[in-house]
Amino acid sequence: MEPGPHLVSRVGALLRSVANHEPTGTTTAGVAHAAGLPRPTVHRLLTSLQAEGLVDRIASSGHWVLGPELFFLGNAAAARYDVTGLARPSVTRLAQATGESAFFSARRGDETICLVREDGSFPIRSFVLYEGVRFPLGVASAGLVILAHLPEHEREAYLARVDLTTAWGPAHGRLPLADRVRATRRTGYAVNPGLVVEGSWGLGAAVFDSTGTPAWALSLTGIESRFTEARRSELGTLLLREAHTLSQRLQRAIH
Repeated sequence: MEPGPHLVSRVGALLRSVANHEPTGTTTAGVAHAAGLPRPTVHRLLTSLQAEGLVDRIASSGHWVLGPELFFLGNAAAARYDVTGLARPSVTRLAQATGESAFFSARRGDETICLVREDGSFPIRSFVLYEGVRFPLGVASAGLVILAHLPEHEREAYLARVDLTTAWGPAHGRLPLADRVRATRRTGYAVNPGLVVEGSWGLGAAVFDSTGTPAWALSLTGIESRFTEARRSELGTLLLREAHTLSQRLQRAIH
């Protein structure tokens, strides 16, 4: 019998791994690799989760996907946690005003999760971000701007316990990341100069809850030629203005 808290953390890791591969799903081996757990353990846990409706298995491929019970649980929780309806007008305005792809992301622990995407009119688009994708704090513009606006002790504790270079390369080492954090704090908005996918740039602005904590972010992505220095300043100003408006709206709505 596995200890309760340890088992819960394992189940959480498995569900997040499966969620990261929606809608096509992923294999038992893929989940095991992502969660850092032995394959037999993962298979046993996934089978138990399937019995509860929390995951399902596609017969034709054998891939694991999120189960129907999560849909019902999500609907029950939506009244308390779903802020996408309040954020969507801001995302729409950004996409329409800039022609770029605009996003709303939420912080969840050490990660950001993209909740809303809307594409602008420019025909060449970046698909780095899409609804449901997760990135660690410090990766992509949404995660960078949230990290930069965390209290210093919380930011330093996070950087001390994670190593982003293994998955994201040397540009996400502690020193270059610290430089980008300082630049973000100076301008107020974050810039991702094609560090996740070459040629795909992003800008992000933090959205704050009633305690002044960066709980969400608005961001824009597009091809490098659309993010010249002069235009980055223009886009950053627009993002900061919309993020301030959305912060006020969310603070009024969430008590």
